[in-house]
Amino acid sequence: MSKRDYYEVLGLSRGATEAEIKSAYRKLAVRHHPDKNPGDQEAEEKFKEAAEAYSVLSDAEQRARYDRFGHAGVSGASAGAGWGAQGFGGIEDILGDLFGFGDVFGGGRASGGRRTSAQRGADLRYDLEMTLEEAASGMTAQLRIPRLETCDACRGSGAAPGTQPEQCPQCGGAGQVRYQQGFFSVARTCGQCRGTGRIVRTPCETCKGAGRVEREKQMEVKIPAGVETGSRLRLAGEGESGAQGGPAGDLYVVIHVREHDVFERQGNNLYASIPVTFAQAALGAEASVPTLGAQQNLKVPAGTQTGTVFRLKGHGMPALGGRGRGDLFVSVTVVTPTTLTREQRKLLEQLAEIEEKDLGDKGLLDKVRDIFG
Repeated sequence: MSKRDYYEVLGLSRGATEAEIKSAYRKLAVRHHPDKNPGDQEAEEKFKEAAEAYSVLSDAEQRARYDRFGHAGVSGASAGAGWGAQGFGGIEDILGDLFGFGDVFGGGRASGGRRTSAQRGADLRYDLEMTLEEAASGMTAQLRIPRLETCDACRGSGAAPGTQPEQCPQCGGAGQVRYQQGFFSVARTCGQCRGTGRIVRTPCETCKGAGRVEREKQMEVKIPAGVETGSRLRLAGEGESGAQGGPAGDLYVVIHVREHDVFERQGNNLYASIPVTFAQAALGAEASVPTLGAQQNLKVPAGTQTGTVFRLKGHGMPALGGRGRGDLFVSVTVVTPTTLTREQRKLLEQLAEIEEKDLGDKGLLDKVRDIFG
């Protein structure tokens, strides 16, 4: 039997927000939870179906794959894995809110039966602004990142030097107090140690028992040529330090390229406009064109009209990874003077007389052909 669409299961549209997804799952979990519907097989299946849908749609990465490839994009992950499989950590939090217990069926515990207190550090984001020239050539950025790091004094334990955290007497170090609720073995987070399984009797003075302190990290980051607004660089392990020995998070550097006074960027191509005089457009000329490197000379043919676009191959932005370069497209604008010297006016009047005479010597049909080409 084919699976139902996850959005349909939760009664949501594909544009649903994270809060709407969580709210929809809460309602279904309350309605179909097996404890509230003992012996009702249909309710249990709907409960599992809603849990599976939530496990995918609440995870940004899995949701993106599901939106693009459907169920095939998340097969082997949380989708289809069944209740109690990996990837259902967020569901436990919601169930804990709804029914007053923590992990269900042992989820979230270490293999030895104890709940691990180690937590991965938070990911951090740094927004880096740069010029178009810097984006074209690449650069080395100097970053200052405020973050939580493992306390050197207690080495992350939270206990004062010379002492050690003690095993929680209430939960025996498990971090949970387990009991039976209906057909399910459920567990509450231990209230005494707050789920860590440990109690610090003498807190470290440096970190006040937290195990981590706030510091500012200075680092150099190489930005490759060709980045654009929205490009993200992931620096693994450069986020905040984990708690209780957990792994560090990652740092994401998000690029913002400022708008340029001359160039407009579209992908790896650049677009610019240059002014030419009426005489240059009519007679032809060589115009100087700005690029991200040296100035380039552009041959403007006689009779060039406003809006004519010329392509300078290879003078655009470099592609990420050094795979070629875009082009520069130059649009010509014929400028009509707003003020004239006496000499300019005299010459233009002479030109106007010649043009008027030229038109007067032609028949009406020839004039129309001249006007409309």
